[in-house]
Amino acid sequence: TQGTILPAPNFNPIMDAQLLGGALQGISCEKDVLIDILTQRCNSQRLMIAEAYRDMYSRDLVTDLKENLSHHFKEVMVGLMYPPASYDAHELWHALKGVDIEEKCLIDILASRSNMEIFQMKEAYLMQYNTDLQQDIDSETSGHFRDTLMNLAQGTRMEGYADPSTAVQDAMILWEACQQKTGEHKNMLQMILCNRSHQQLWMVFQEFQNISGQDIVDAINECYDGYFQELLVAIVLCIRDKPSYFAYRLYNAIHDFGFHNKTVIRILIARSEIDLMNIRQRYKERYGKSLFHDIKHFASGHYESALLAICAGDTEDY
Repeated sequence: TQGTILPAPNFNPIMDAQLLGGALQGISCEKDVLIDILTQRCNSQRLMIAEAYRDMYSRDLVTDLKENLSHHFKEVMVGLMYPPASYDAHELWHALKGVDIEEKCLIDILASRSNMEIFQMKEAYLMQYNTDLQQDIDSETSGHFRDTLMNLAQGTRMEGYADPSTAVQDAMILWEACQQKTGEHKNMLQMILCNRSHQQLWMVFQEFQNISGQDIVDAINECYDGYFQELLVAIVLCIRDKPSYFAYRLYNAIHDFGFHNKTVIRILIARSEIDLMNIRQRYKERYGKSLFHDIKHFASGHYESALLAICAGDTEDY
């Protein structure tokens, strides 16, 4: 794992639950205690703390966090308490059912998750909201954007298989799809990007470059627009290098949108035990400043402290 949050050594869920109880049930909420505990335990340990907390106080830890905290700090602390699949389900539900559909959230999650992660997320979605994720995508989105999301949400990407001879054929189909742009060509394009294995697509992208003299991302950007284009590009970028994709999304969220809190929180929490170290590394290589530095520059208060604790930093990041 290349996460920033690892299982805490000498872990004692009962002691942690006791400290959280004291922090939440005192006269004023001791937010530093919450940060020290919840950002320094891995997800499975947090779930054990929640269980110990329930046994000890006959209260739900998540409910108490929601009641005592506010704004973005609350979102971070509560977000940390979801198991990964439930957190994805929660984010997708809000992206689909909020006041406005958050297409970028749908793209970030569905373009980057493995078959197993998608399967678990769909199960969690059904359990939490008593509705089917694919049905909700179908009813809340439209056009080729919807078709591509639906395809990704099936979680049927081939795994480990690569065939050089079909890579040339696939590259030809993609090249044609970028020239013709008919509905049928768009379908072929998304079918290949959503269903071929990562190894296969690496070869397809190389063949595409050989045939067209152009990088596949540049070709997609030239030929298509809107969220369909953004989704196709996200799929390609995630196949090539997922940490680079998330570094790019974080940079956008921090700099282009005046700190888009939801995006920053979602990526930091979702990647904290997977590849946040790599994301940090790519961020610094690509943008010259560390992720830690940029969060520090834009966020403040306990919210800033919580994000920085999840991000973690090296001495030179300060």
